Amino acid sequence: MKINPEVPHPRPRPALVIFDCDGVLVDSELIASHVLADALSEAGYKCPPADCLGRFLGRDMTMVVDMVEAETGRRLAKDFLDSVQERTFAAFRRALKPVPGVHAALAGLDQQICVASSGKPEKIALSLALTGLDRFFDGRVFSASMVARAKPAPDLFLHAAAAMAVAPDCCLVIEDSPAGIEAARAAGMRVLGFAGASHGGPDHAAGLRALGAETFADMSLLPALVERI
Repeated sequence: MKINPEVPHPRPRPALVIFDCDGVLVDSELIASHVLADALSEAGYKCPPADCLGRFLGRDMTMVVDMVEAETGRRLAKDFLDSVQERTFAAFRRALKPVPGVHAALAGLDQQICVASSGKPEKIALSLALTGLDRFFDGRVFSASMVARAKPAPDLFLHAAAAMAVAPDCCLVIEDSPAGIEAARAAGMRVLGFAGASHGGPDHAAGLRALGAETFADMSLLPALVERI
């Protein structure tokens, strides 16, 4: 039987849903951006929280340091990353909350689930523990520190899929950042852009759609969205 090349082959139903952590599972981006802005300001680099969000959202901190040092032509202090992490952890312990509706959404999914985040393993673990989400992801947490290239490269998502023994075209990624959307698409995975966390301004969803993501702003709708993909 001949296959009509003009008829697209239907993609399989998602077998694995891969979640970013910050801004998708936990409402952390505003907290983290204020900590980072303060630390950069103390180091002589003026970058207000809103600018930190716009420039660094979804990128790992090593990449942030590289970007700042390339722009300024000077190195940040050797303990800059450790200091930012310590201050971020303290802020998380005071104020971190899960994204509204995420507990019910995770419980309502039939697919395998995992986390693939640009954060360090310690940060991801703390975020999930503080919000009670760790029970959903035992042993299924992947960090950019595990791969050669962080988002927007596809390495982390491909690593997560391989570890979970699921083909990329059977994966669905839930992301809130341009870098994450680009990484998912580069990995050959379907992607939904979440724009319902507190850092999402009026143009956030439009920016994710411009990169090819279908967007949503109510995490409680996720199980129904996955079912119709």
